[in-house]
Amino acid sequence: MSITYNEMMETIRMVQLENLDIRTVTMGISLKNCADSDFSKMNQRIYNKITTHAQHLKKTAEEVEKEYGIPIINKRISITPIAEILGDATKEQAIEIAKSLDNAAKELGIDFIGGFSALVHKGMTKADQTLIEAIPESLSVTERVCASVSIGTTKSGINMDAVRKMGEVIKEAAERTKNQNGLACAKLVVFCNPVEDNPFMAGAFHGTGEGEVVLNVGVSGPGVVLNALKRHPEADLGEVSEVIKKTAFKITRAGEFIGRVVAKRLGVPFGIMDLSLAPTNAMNDSVAEILEEMGLERVGTHGTIAALALMNDAVKKGGTMASSYVGGLSGAFIPVSEDNGMIRGVVDNALSLSKLEAMTCVCSVGLDMIAVPGDVPATTISAIIADEAAIGMINKKTTAVRIIPVPGKSEGDMIEFGGLLGRAPVMAVNGYGSEKFIRRGGRIPAPIQALTN
Repeated sequence: MSITYNEMMETIRMVQLENLDIRTVTMGISLKNCADSDFSKMNQRIYNKITTHAQHLKKTAEEVEKEYGIPIINKRISITPIAEILGDATKEQAIEIAKSLDNAAKELGIDFIGGFSALVHKGMTKADQTLIEAIPESLSVTERVCASVSIGTTKSGINMDAVRKMGEVIKEAAERTKNQNGLACAKLVVFCNPVEDNPFMAGAFHGTGEGEVVLNVGVSGPGVVLNALKRHPEADLGEVSEVIKKTAFKITRAGEFIGRVVAKRLGVPFGIMDLSLAPTNAMNDSVAEILEEMGLERVGTHGTIAALALMNDAVKKGGTMASSYVGGLSGAFIPVSEDNGMIRGVVDNALSLSKLEAMTCVCSVGLDMIAVPGDVPATTISAIIADEAAIGMINKKTTAVRIIPVPGKSEGDMIEFGGLLGRAPVMAVNGYGSEKFIRRGGRIPAPIQALTN
């Protein structure tokens, strides 16, 4: 992969002035051969395999970052969904595995490790049930472990028994970390149509179709796109799409180059390039501000979905021209707590939970880092998950929910999470209940779109 002098100079400008960074290099590690009927042996094998394969990840990423001058913000690990190797382990033993994962991440200097996960979109095994029961305590006693649960797919429909359970799990996780504003919930994602090669947390896991070890890269550049649009204030929307497409191409080229260098030096295969625009709380590093630069007075007003659809499509088109291995989620994230423009939209009453749901029809994922009042019933959280899963199932796309019912907080309160998680205004939810609907349980059948064979 060759890089021209002009591309190098342009990349330097994007890094220094426009917040371009490699958001994450994520090493995926298969744990399939760690399964053992002897729990102590399995737990030790998991720890040993992770710390062996990823022992040079942080050091190598930092060397490449320094050598090429492009920041690599996070070094992460994704692993085989733990429920797939848990066997007959107990809930207490599942929690012990979570602690081992956390210890491995700390020893390696890794920011997060994802894959304390279960895939239950069609049904639950005993191991799945055990892992899900262990999630609240596991996330409350660890710092760097992330969990995810798949409750639906286009092919299988939506497992409403699992949806109901996840509402209860989220409430318990929030309560266990009430002194941290329900922080455990920020490390938990509920998915419909999850992908196997996602490098972003908290939803990353190393899928069953993946190899032994792989390096996936997530690049981000909302600030680069925003600054590019500011140089074309009179462009029509077709020209806006072209500007975003060309900018996404440049961002992806830089990201894949760095990712391939890291992978080569680690001696592992390069996997995919996830070109999602992921915002931060840094000034001008906002997806919402890109939409407002297109002409919206405030994100959430009428026209927001059209603008987001234009941007998401242009990002994908530009990225796929720059890389042969685009994967992950790829598009645009809209996490409220991590985007200053989104926060401003909520505070100014321009952006509501209902509007965010509508936006997820055309963005990369779903309802992300949403804070809601702590007294919201578990069944209401389950119903929010069901709505989001239905959007994903019908539209054959990944959708997800990362929601935080903040104990003791009410609509309008501002919650501080710190770091990349930022801060979030507590958003209102519909006051009418969904309890009877959720308690019906069963499975919502797969839609007609599933019959593609």
